[in-house]
Amino acid sequence: MSATSKSNDAGSDGPKPAPACTLVIFGAGGDLTKRLLMPALYNLVRSGLINDQTRILGVDWVQMTAKVWAANLTDTMRTFALGGPAEFHVDAIDSEAWGFITERLDYLQGDFLADQTYSALSEAIEGSAIFYFAVAERFFAPIAAHLGSAGLLDQHDGNFRHVVIEKPFGRDLASARQLNADLLAVADESQLFRIDHFLGKETVQSIMALRFTNGIFEPIWRREHVDHVQITVAETIGVEARGGFYDVTGALRDMVPNHLFQLLCMAAMEPPNSFSPDAVRNARQQLLEAISPIAVEDAVRGQYTAGNGLRSYRDADHVDPKSAVETYAALKLDIGNWRWQGVPFYLRTGKSMGNRLSEIAVVFKVPPRLMFSDQPAQDLTPNVIRFQISPEHGTRISFNSKVPGPELRIGVVASTFRDSDFFPERANVGYETLIYDCMNGDTTLFQRADNIEAGWAAVGDILQAWTKGKPEAYKSGSDGPSAADELLARDGRAWLPLDETPTPSRRQKS
Repeated sequence: MSATSKSNDAGSDGPKPAPACTLVIFGAGGDLTKRLLMPALYNLVRSGLINDQTRILGVDWVQMTAKVWAANLTDTMRTFALGGPAEFHVDAIDSEAWGFITERLDYLQGDFLADQTYSALSEAIEGSAIFYFAVAERFFAPIAAHLGSAGLLDQHDGNFRHVVIEKPFGRDLASARQLNADLLAVADESQLFRIDHFLGKETVQSIMALRFTNGIFEPIWRREHVDHVQITVAETIGVEARGGFYDVTGALRDMVPNHLFQLLCMAAMEPPNSFSPDAVRNARQQLLEAISPIAVEDAVRGQYTAGNGLRSYRDADHVDPKSAVETYAALKLDIGNWRWQGVPFYLRTGKSMGNRLSEIAVVFKVPPRLMFSDQPAQDLTPNVIRFQISPEHGTRISFNSKVPGPELRIGVVASTFRDSDFFPERANVGYETLIYDCMNGDTTLFQRADNIEAGWAAVGDILQAWTKGKPEAYKSGSDGPSAADELLARDGRAWLPLDETPTPSRRQKS
């Protein structure tokens, strides 16, 4: 079967190939293109979702031909099949599917800031196009301005022109507002796709389905039943080769106003009136606007030191040996709406930690009264629903049950659902759905200007406070700084263990 026939066999009941377009990648020779965009396109081809007429045009300052670019990308894809460290893992590269991509590659050498680059683009592009900014943030506004000046963002004759912007989307509220203003000066909001690859992960998208299509969940998804919510994104790796970027960014800017807040929105937003893009994004915005500004005393920062065979953050390449940049951030926040008033949300993210785990854990209240006189209510373990994003995709529900035997004793049991147990596994790096949606003009999983600005507004006081002082040290391979444990302990609560299939055992506030 040819790659063309694969596209035609997507299935009458399944998704159809996206409309044809030219995908223009600024930063064609960069790490993002090699590590994530090309594997995502490869997976889309294998799923029959890329139109036969699609073209991929790389733009970068390096002098090379399309043939050389294709060879470089092919070499990188082959390393993935050899088991190298990457989000993309395959046993072998399907030469037919990869050939489908390489046949459609073209390359334009050019300076991102030069008018002649955009004159050449105008001659190279006909019809619909997507401009993907896989470049450093300092180029976002200048590239957009040049595209606008060259008329490359004009939409006519039924053709679309979309712009994809990677994070970091600003460094604070003021810079985010300025970037939004620069982009909206040359394009309509409907043309702008501010991408957050966390929203492309299967488990994150499935949270809405689980909440809003099952009558056993939504009625209890509120302050009357929920004690608190924990959102965790923990990594075992350090900053690795990203020291130069990280030492001017830090964990808070890198993860909280974007990744963690988007997970928060999926877990806590009100049911949208429909699943149309505007309805879903309106629901997310209402949730973000309800977040009270986070107090400085409700935020903890840490920086990893050497341990477990790993070197310290300050010893990483391109990091200031006296750096006071945080590699760990933990926050407590409150949502001031009817559903969540009084329910604390605890967020944490860190590098060089004991286990890799990304999840949303909803911890329910312990029953206030118990019929068993010899089993005090406060000794029960609370029910927990854990949406596991990585390393496994699935959902785990822990609850209390009778221990078999003649005595009436209560024990904790768990029911675990993994996607792979019920559905065919699909290779996914988190970008497939987002690229496909962008080609189709579906903005549901992308952030609007007001979403971005509301996220920065919530952490503004912390950013200002953290310009002074130093983060608390924590040992590589640990669960983070002790102050993070104290943040929950003062409320009578504790973090769930950093384990993909834990059984919560620590006592929670009833």
